[in-house]
Amino acid sequence: MKFSFAAGLMAVFIGGQINPATAAEFKVLVVMSYEADNPWVKEIREGIDAVLGSTSEITYFHMNTKVAPAGGPQKGEEAYALYQSLQPDGVIAADDDAQSMFVVPFLKDKVKTPVMFNGVNNSAAKYGFPATNVSGILERAHVRESLAFAKQLIPTLGNVCLMTNDVPAGRALKAQVEEERQSYPVKVGAFHLVKSVREIEAAFKGGRPVCDSLLVDSLEGIVSDAATPLDNKGALTALSKVYGGPVLAGNRYQVDQGAWAAVVKTGQEQGETSAEMLLKAMRGTPVAKIPVVWNVKGQRVINVTAIEGHQLGLRPTVLRGATLVRQQP
Repeated sequence: MKFSFAAGLMAVFIGGQINPATAAEFKVLVVMSYEADNPWVKEIREGIDAVLGSTSEITYFHMNTKVAPAGGPQKGEEAYALYQSLQPDGVIAADDDAQSMFVVPFLKDKVKTPVMFNGVNNSAAKYGFPATNVSGILERAHVRESLAFAKQLIPTLGNVCLMTNDVPAGRALKAQVEEERQSYPVKVGAFHLVKSVREIEAAFKGGRPVCDSLLVDSLEGIVSDAATPLDNKGALTALSKVYGGPVLAGNRYQVDQGAWAAVVKTGQEQGETSAEMLLKAMRGTPVAKIPVVWNVKGQRVINVTAIEGHQLGLRPTVLRGATLVRQQP
């Protein structure tokens, strides 16, 4: 398979963004699985820029697999063409699709360039990580912590259902829940992997399910009845039409846009950690001495608009240390 310099340049203009740095010490290519305006992607970029912005010329490339999953393999080829034309000192690859469609087929154990992943929900072993030139940070949802927090908010909570987009990250979350469910503070009911608004509606056919709450992870990318991919806000709006119970979440932006509460993982932690690991590698630390790590930070977030709207009282002990947000209009 051949990749031309022209194809690499086209990838920059179509899917990449270049952040020039004065007298940059390094050139870094960042390949994002998802689109540039995805809230999770924005969080990861904030973390990367905070660490590498002062030392590196960073080129961002977006594979757009949340809104156009079928185009992922072609985007992986374009990302590799861009890699060949840039010849970067280091690479960061975000989320699972960038691993399976870019890092594994083109870079892992094939080049000397250090590669750090972030946002990976599957086990590292699924992709053969760590490799001679690959390490990074795995993403683990704070499901147990979110359910314990929800139990404090809603003492009568006895069970929970879950819902997320039917994508690799969603299927990995389901596997995590199956592995951990015996340790959760409430019982776990159905886990819905959905691809469309119609599948959301089908999950709640006949009214509210036999669950006290619904925990949703990333729903962006599911399609409307017109086959148009929805952003998170659109997906939550569609959900609210068929489900009126408490909605918990895994990400801060979901709470900002309608979910009641969460103990959130942050893209900033994913971006910062992978960037710090890459900086070590580019400055001479062998990748073999940079172990794969997990995210550890969790932030309790409460949507006070939703809580007040449902006349749910909050004890001071629940509020202590939590971030309170007003729902975005």
